[in-house]
Amino acid sequence: MNLFVGFCAVFEAPAGRHVYLRMTGCTFYQVYLNGKFQGWGPGRAPLNYARVDLWDITDLLVEGKNLVSVEVAGYNVNAFYVMNEPSFLQAEVVTDSDVLASTGGDGQQFKAKVLPHHIQKVQRYTFQRTFSEVYHMEAQSNAWREHAGFPFEPVACEVTPQRKLIARGVAFPNYAKRQPEMIAAEGEFDWSGKAPKSLMEDRSIPSAARIGPGMLGYAWTDLAEIPYLEAQKTATEVNNRIDQPYVPDRSLRIKASQFKTFDFGTNLPGFFGAHVTVKTPTKIYFTWDETLADGDVDYKRLMCCNVLAYTLAPGEYDLETFEPYGLQFLKLMVLGGECEVDHIFIREYAASDIWTADFHCNDARLNELFAAGRECYRANALDTYQDNPTRERGTWICDPLFSASAAPLLSGHTKVERNLFQNYMLPDHFVDMPDGMLPMCYPADQYGGTFVTQWPLWFILQLEKYLERSGDRQMVADLRARVLKLFDYFRPFQNADGLLHDLQGWVFVEWSRSNEYVQPLNYPTNMLYAASLAAAGRMYNLPQFIDQAEGLRKVVREQSYDGQFFVDNAVRKDGKLVPTHNRTETCQYYAFFFDVAAPETYPHLWETLVKEFGPRRHTTKAYPDIPPSNAFMGNVMRQDILSRAGLTDQVAHEAIDNLLYMAEI
Repeated sequence: MNLFVGFCAVFEAPAGRHVYLRMTGCTFYQVYLNGKFQGWGPGRAPLNYARVDLWDITDLLVEGKNLVSVEVAGYNVNAFYVMNEPSFLQAEVVTDSDVLASTGGDGQQFKAKVLPHHIQKVQRYTFQRTFSEVYHMEAQSNAWREHAGFPFEPVACEVTPQRKLIARGVAFPNYAKRQPEMIAAEGEFDWSGKAPKSLMEDRSIPSAARIGPGMLGYAWTDLAEIPYLEAQKTATEVNNRIDQPYVPDRSLRIKASQFKTFDFGTNLPGFFGAHVTVKTPTKIYFTWDETLADGDVDYKRLMCCNVLAYTLAPGEYDLETFEPYGLQFLKLMVLGGECEVDHIFIREYAASDIWTADFHCNDARLNELFAAGRECYRANALDTYQDNPTRERGTWICDPLFSASAAPLLSGHTKVERNLFQNYMLPDHFVDMPDGMLPMCYPADQYGGTFVTQWPLWFILQLEKYLERSGDRQMVADLRARVLKLFDYFRPFQNADGLLHDLQGWVFVEWSRSNEYVQPLNYPTNMLYAASLAAAGRMYNLPQFIDQAEGLRKVVREQSYDGQFFVDNAVRKDGKLVPTHNRTETCQYYAFFFDVAAPETYPHLWETLVKEFGPRRHTTKAYPDIPPSNAFMGNVMRQDILSRAGLTDQVAHEAIDNLLYMAEI
């Protein structure tokens, strides 16, 4: 687990010919050409498949010998954003007719070496992602990837079974480097902090206590060092807010027990780094977060190991993280020795083709919301859709029904969405899933068979929207068997009325009190079920599915509507399912979102929702017995149904009330 291997090959650049670098691998890799960063990959792919990166490197070559070098991370653990598969690298440098270098074919052979400066036995970054990063480096630790003639002690590599290769499918990020805008603060720390005695006792990062068969990693007793605990032994003694403009080429001297905090001006996703010079052995920590808490970086806030450690021998270093993270504030602490630091940066890892639309109006708040929304989109629409660029990078279904709707506007294409559906279409099976069920996020591992019961129903709704956006009937046809198999899974859970009940798995409606009313029969789930049946019926010309959907809606109206609101669930009394009096705001939005209700058929409820619900209810306290919606997904559904009704001014005002505070953080 967590083994880093370096691969490199030297080749001659043929004059007058195009040269291409073609590559795939597992788990992830960073690619360098003649010592300069080229890219990070590969794109995420389903089990037994690999996405191929292809670069035209002709204009980047020098006359004579050229060096291509690759750092490959072999994580070999389960995670929410990548699969646990055997690690490998498959690469070649080619012209239109010749192979100049390869990992197992013609031309110069790639050589491999283990990279010991990546410390192997470290804690996981989060429950959802793989490992944190800890380095012990000499001045020449990265020379192998920068100089073609540097001594290289190769190790033997095993040939692995061939993966099925598929195209990357989407554009590369442009990897633009962003500098901090300000030195936000500087100060000193001491060692008076109180740290837990072990990771097992540290409740700020619960994943550390879960290492075992269900979550692979190193037990805390086996870790080489634990910077996350070490950082907690420190306490900020002096923290001066200075907000000085940052000058990249101005060297900053930081001594032991000192720190500086840098502000990038906005939350950015990517790989951060710096040029660092040390004259005596030095230990530095980078900590980071998206915001400041009491003027300082709270690296524990998101239940992530937002601590990256370097132990450096004397020399000069161009440091850069291997994994991408998300942050606005970066704090550099010197725990021992001293260093000079310049050219701090984040190399952005974000979608590059999201500029086909712009928005300007006379309300600066709406302009800010649009800009923030695009920043959020480009951070999470890379090789597939993901939920966030930091804690998880999880490729969940359900979420993209909403986020992918922005693709035609912002990107002018549906390539990222196609990758998402392709990842679910290609596998012949899903490990640890009940027959017919789809994983809640994929490519990922759900050890123990955890699944969100309703998420595949949202997947079907998105598939129909994807067809409308893309016209890609082939993808819809290729997913037909998978969609129909899903309905086969749900059929045994239907009662005599056709309603789903006693569902297995994680039955999820929303992050609110709505989730307290999901059993034994949940009406919002059945509203969603009806909508997915209707969508499948339209896509695959199955009128019986459409009829079944309308029958379900009729039953839900009869059972769930109490004359004022729709109730959330039914429970068993004397052996019969009886509707409760549990009523939530989100349940009402499910009804209108999924065509169980309409403004014309339920005018009083519609008027109540429009005029008395939404963000204003926080101050009016109207209907205190109706638990409010949360951001995901009730508030998002509300925005959609208001928009459908043409209430655009209200949509704009509520977007400001619900979302602007996040854009302003």
